[in-house]
Parts: sequence; structure tokens; C-alpha cells
Amino acid sequence: MNVVIIGCGVVGAAIAYELTQTPHLTVMVLERQPGPALAATGAALGVLMGAISQKSKGNNLTMRLFGIQQYNQWVPHLEALTGHKIPFNQQGILRLCFVGEDLERWQTLAQIRQQQGWKLEICDRAFLAAHYPHLSLDRVIGAVYSPDDRQIDPTALTQALVLAAQHQGATIHFKTQVETIMPLAAKIRIDTSQGAIEADWLVIAAGIGATALTKTFPQPIDIRPVLGQAVRIKLPTPLGRPHLQPVITGEDVHLVPLGADEYWIGATVEFPNDGKNLAELPQPGSEQLRTVMQQAIALCPALESATILHQWYGLRPRPEGRPAPIIEALPGYPQIILATGHYRNGVLLAPATAHLVREIIA
Repeated sequence: MNVVIIGCGVVGAAIAYELTQTPHLTVMVLERQPGPALAATGAALGVLMGAISQKSKGNNLTMRLFGIQQYNQWVPHLEALTGHKIPFNQQGILRLCFVGEDLERWQTLAQIRQQQGWKLEICDRAFLAAHYPHLSLDRVIGAVYSPDDRQIDPTALTQALVLAAQHQGATIHFKTQVETIMPLAAKIRIDTSQGAIEADWLVIAAGIGATALTKTFPQPIDIRPVLGQAVRIKLPTPLGRPHLQPVITGEDVHLVPLGADEYWIGATVEFPNDGKNLAELPQPGSEQLRTVMQQAIALCPALESATILHQWYGLRPRPEGRPAPIIEALPGYPQIILATGHYRNGVLLAPATAHLVREIIA
């Protein structure tokens, strides 16, 4: 059985890695970029919010928690298989709570998580002042700490998944543009810039590219691009205690420790587009960068002395009019599987997506 995957971001790479562990499948990945993780994945922070998600039940929560469990297993295995180091912060996530929030709701969720086999800890202001003196607590009433959640470098992860998939027999073709998809009697024909390919199964994991790839079908998928951005900074000295470096998040700002006095800062500063003309998307500029930094400095005043090393952005794929993500057969075409529209959670949901695609094909 030949399986072709379109897209080599973290989702496509995870699917390829998963499918190469299934006997009797030949796996090929097509990617229009010159390498992996150069679109939405390359602009992600890799903050894996599973147990600290405010969802108490449901399929999305199940996928989130599955992702955390899989990464705990995948990372050491991928590093051993490929010799490729994957930065993986296992010190959890600290989520600050501000005036107006209901801490009792978090206490209830902590009890639910305990019943589900996960842990959440409620922290008061005195604890935060003692353990995180670099934070501004003016409006903070407490925090929730999730020791089971993680943060991972999305680009390093995707590169390792690609190497592992290749090691297990997958072929990856970069700089390959898919031009048309044509279902045949028993196969699927994919015309590309490098020639035609026939497959038994086609998996579309192309993010916002899924819209163009399905536009000729009776029920195309509508994925809208949303601009997100992040900043890499360096400080004169590290924040807080060296042995206590979780991801800190508050009021939609993420502060991600990277070691060597460097941090990623990401904020949900988003600029949606109607999806019809990507060229009209607002480009990140000095005003957007200033907004991100002001939000971060309000959270952690020491960031005012930071040196900005790099700013980057990506287009997050958000499904229009339906929940994210989309993992299902294209209506009317059971051998064309959609694995797209993960919006802000592509890295976290990639393992569960790969598992579901494998189950569909199996």
C-alpha cells in the first residue's frame, strides 16, 4: 500500500513516522518548501498545554493528554534513533491567574485531573513571591502549576521525526509542488512539479495549503490563515532559579526558557484574514513587536533589559466554521484523509493526529 503525505510540518512528519512503523506501507512525503518545519511549525513555541487545559473532558482533551504521553516516550527514542538532540523542557507550565479570575474553578479542575491521573497544583501569591521573584504580581491572585505538561522545540522535533521516518523507509521530497489531485478507479493520482505519482492513500497535512489542494472537490476545506508571531531574546542574567525554569504563561503571553540566558516570547497577537489573498495578510512590524514586548514586560519587568535576537512569524491554519483540528476523510473520497487545521495546537496534537490517521488506514 502506497501512502503519500502532503506537508512536512510537525503534523506531516509525525504521520510519516507513525506510518513507517506499520508493516506493508510505503510512505512518501511531498513538501513544497526546501526543508521541514518552514511554515507554521517553524513559528510555533512548542508549549504543550495538556493537563493545564481548561477542558475537563472530551476528544480534544484526550488528544492533548495523549500528546504529552507520547512525547515523553518519543523524545528519548527519537534521540537514540537519530542522534539528533531535541530540546525538551520537562519542568512543567506555570499559569498565572489575575484579578477577576475564579480560582475555585481551577481547584475543581485540579480534583478532576487527580481522578484522571494527572496533577495540578494551586499556588498562592506568597509562594510565587518566594519562588519567582522576577515576576510582577501586582494583579496576580495566584497561579496553577502543571508539572506534567511540557515544552518542546518544534523545529528540532520535526527534523528528528523526518530522520526517523527516513530511517524506517520513508522517502521525503522537498521543493515539490502538488499541482492537481485526481481520484482514479482504485488509486489517487497526484501531479507534482517533479512528475506524477499514484497512491493508494493520500494524507493532506498541508495546513492552510489544504484549501487550495481541495478546491476542485465538491466539498473543499476552508482553512483561514491567522498570523502569529514570536521573539527570541537574550538577558544579561537568567530569570529566577536555575533549577526552576518552567514555561510561564499569563494573559496570553508565553515566556519559554531556552538556556544560556535566552528565552522565547510569544503572544496571541493575531491578525485574521479572509483567506482569499494571502498577500494581504498584515506583516509583522515594529508596532506588533512592541505590543508583544510590552505584554511580556508587564508580566516580567526584567525583560526590559533584553536584547532581541530574532523575530519570526507564521500563518496558523484555523478551520472556518468548525472546531480545530480536521482529521477525517474528504467527503466522498474515503482514501483521501485530511489532517489539517490544527490552529495553535499543531505540535501538541501531532501524535494523536498521527495515531488517528494510522487507525483510519489500518
